[in-house]
Amino acid sequence: MVKRVLISQPRPAVIEKSPFFELSTKHNVEVDYKPLIKVVGVSLKEFRAQRIEILDHTAVIFTSRNTVDSFFKICEEARITVPESMKYICNTEAVALYLQKYIVYRKRKISFADGSFTSLMELIIKHKSEHFLLALSEPHKPELPDALEKLKMNFSPVILAKTIAADMEGVDPSAYDVMALYSPSDIKSVVENFDIEKLPVISTFGEATLRAALESGLKVKASAPSPEAPSMAKALDIYISKVKRGEDVAEVEVKVDEQKEEFIRAQQSKLMKKSRSRATSAEKR
Repeated sequence: MVKRVLISQPRPAVIEKSPFFELSTKHNVEVDYKPLIKVVGVSLKEFRAQRIEILDHTAVIFTSRNTVDSFFKICEEARITVPESMKYICNTEAVALYLQKYIVYRKRKISFADGSFTSLMELIIKHKSEHFLLALSEPHKPELPDALEKLKMNFSPVILAKTIAADMEGVDPSAYDVMALYSPSDIKSVVENFDIEKLPVISTFGEATLRAALESGLKVKASAPSPEAPSMAKALDIYISKVKRGEDVAEVEVKVDEQKEEFIRAQQSKLMKKSRSRATSAEKR
């Protein structure tokens, strides 16, 4: 039976509004919250070591509020005045609205996707003439910079934040039946601080987290997002329900996202056709 679950996220301000509150009520499971990592901005020295000139770029791609904070902190410390013409491409509306902390929100220069990889890529391609600064945290998923490289976008990746382990004092993995982990950094923190053999069942969020868990030899029995489990709460709900029914739950395996790969190939083809069309038009002139 599953009686206690650890969620590697901060405790929600209003527990009753958390999707895990419904999970705990439905299955009579105790849910604890404990971040295993924390994200901090890089220092000005660390930024300068990357030899990136912010003012050489015309647009910034943000995928998290941490990198937004670090970007404007670096600009302030380096006494860089970001021009009014700078554009901002964000992966979600929440990140776009967060920019109001630092700049006046104008739709003409701030664009946002719906949180999906495909939506963000379509938005970037729409602004393909820009010279992008891709704001990243370390470690990060390689899919975005890899996709921009494949599509021959004019961009510069820059590390603006880094992930470090949180204080593990008081965390006893053996006290839990499941640990829900959200990032490769969570996996690294767990592996470095605890005996793998004594860890409970692991539930992961995201392909990169799942890969890191499997490569580290962890026992993963639940994973999200997927068609049947779009959220971590749903993945845990399915797993706990199966355990209750006495089912033998198989370990999760990595599945290649063919739709994402096909999307990149299709965009490459479109951009190549447009490039040829422009070249042909220029020759006719």
